Amino acid sequence: MVTGGCPAYAGVGKQDFDSLVREYAGLVKRIAHHLMGRLPDSVQVDDLIQSGMIGLLEAARKYDGEKGASFETYAGIRIRGAMLDEIRKGDWAPRSVHRNARRVTDAIKEIESVKGRDADDREVAEYLGMSLDEYHGILNDHNGCRLFSYEEAVEKSESGFDVFAETSPGPSAGIEREAFTRQLAEAIQTLPEREQLILALYYDEELNLKEIGAVLGVSESRVSQLHTQAALRLRSRLNDWL
Repeated sequence: MVTGGCPAYAGVGKQDFDSLVREYAGLVKRIAHHLMGRLPDSVQVDDLIQSGMIGLLEAARKYDGEKGASFETYAGIRIRGAMLDEIRKGDWAPRSVHRNARRVTDAIKEIESVKGRDADDREVAEYLGMSLDEYHGILNDHNGCRLFSYEEAVEKSESGFDVFAETSPGPSAGIEREAFTRQLAEAIQTLPEREQLILALYYDEELNLKEIGAVLGVSESRVSQLHTQAALRLRSRLNDWL
């Protein structure tokens, strides 16, 4: 055990794993429970903790104290990444959910192309030939089945294939990734103000949907719908990349 700060591991041997796990198990659990506040009920916290423990041990194996970051900071990134990887691998959404999400994305793109402004809920529902309640149901289904994040948008296409993976061939891969990241940031700035605020509160301030609803004075369900609509609107505006 170490007092007064985090140890400067330069990779640890097997004999040290038990003490490492005991020391940082609390960090794994904190990250898992924090993510659970942003995920559907079908995700089990024990699964996240198990994945996080693997991420912790991987962090111990690869950590280099000479790079500047504390072990806790480095491990936190690896733990969260391992949990998100587990969530993505366990995509529980039926095909109909993905199909409907693509229909919404296409509808938003077409409406905004014609009208030259943001498409609102009623216009999208009318374009799809459904009631407003049915449209909101599609948004709720999609939000309940798939985690959307800026990191995932950069690294994954909607179909799950790498867009700009680190292993992509050619010297232009890093330049393309940077260009996409800039385009994503610009696209976020073009969203309706309320959708921008929801994304900022969710990803930057790390509030959950209930907390955001309290800030905006709307229901948690409505925040969920707007969050999903913002994600699909971004996909429609970044279609050439995704």
